[in-house]
Amino acid sequence: MRIALIAAPFIAIPPADYGGTELFVAHLAEGLRKSNIDAVVYANGESTVEAERRWLYEKAQWPIKPSEYVWLKEIDHTAWAVADALKHSDLIHVQSTQALALSRFANRPFVLTLHGPHESKLSEYFSHYQEVQYVAISEDQARQESLPKLRTIHHGIDLSLYQLVENKRPYLSFIGRIAPIKGTHVAIEVAQRTGIPLKIAGEVQPVFREYFENKIRPHIDGRLVEYIGPADLRAKNELLGNSMAMLFPIQWKEPFGLVMLEAMACGTPVLALPGGSVPEIVKEGVSGHICRSIRGLINSVANLNMKPAAVRKYVEENFSINKMVASYISLYKETISNNERKAA
Repeated sequence: MRIALIAAPFIAIPPADYGGTELFVAHLAEGLRKSNIDAVVYANGESTVEAERRWLYEKAQWPIKPSEYVWLKEIDHTAWAVADALKHSDLIHVQSTQALALSRFANRPFVLTLHGPHESKLSEYFSHYQEVQYVAISEDQARQESLPKLRTIHHGIDLSLYQLVENKRPYLSFIGRIAPIKGTHVAIEVAQRTGIPLKIAGEVQPVFREYFENKIRPHIDGRLVEYIGPADLRAKNELLGNSMAMLFPIQWKEPFGLVMLEAMACGTPVLALPGGSVPEIVKEGVSGHICRSIRGLINSVANLNMKPAAVRKYVEENFSINKMVASYISLYKETISNNERKAA
């Protein structure tokens, strides 16, 4: 069985810092390799994932500047990747909605993992491709779609990349895009109302520059609120591992939220608002607290009593790479088999 994993050409796989989808592809590809499944990753030439790699564009391009020509680049890359994959792959696993249209011309089964939020126009688009096998990354996401071939597979995390830290320091952490839907401003309010320092890591994308300048920067003083910029894996380990808790005050229906697993892998509980997938990932009182309001977040900070080792164990048992990869292998085999029976 040979699987083609096609990602957009803009971010390296694995990503240096920002890139949840790219981290997922890296974990999946390396997990398939360890399971003796032949896989090839189509990304850009700066990718270092431990799998066979192919690319049309050598350099990464992030952040993406708004331009109609950027999407021409993605279409070009994806069309080339699909054409190449059709020569030698048994199944094509794509990560973007643009790639879906190419399934019309392929004689191989397609799998699309839904990484983004529900949008009615996209759901209408999906309905034209009912032969494709879709994967939702949370049950909450799956409930918003009506597709005949849809299965939920939660993301997994490579626990060997994250260090358990037993002795925490008295500060809170926030990692994610600096954007209103991520609730960075809410995290700052929690710090201000509890008096506990907050360390913020994340990318400021051009579209959210005004939000950062007006709602975030005025509160950054280097003492109560510190902004450290984008965080690579080493920085994440240090920031999350030493933190007493990570704040996840999401303001939208988050499809998954991989950073929650990263925090818990370091033994750090997650204090979150209940948007989207949060109730599927955070187990109340075991790996964190799900709060209904800012007041709830504040109260949870004052009543932290979870053991770091128990928080990490929860991730090991429920969100391992092995569990995710096994689910995808099962799906691949079933999809290929069904396609072969249909063709017979």
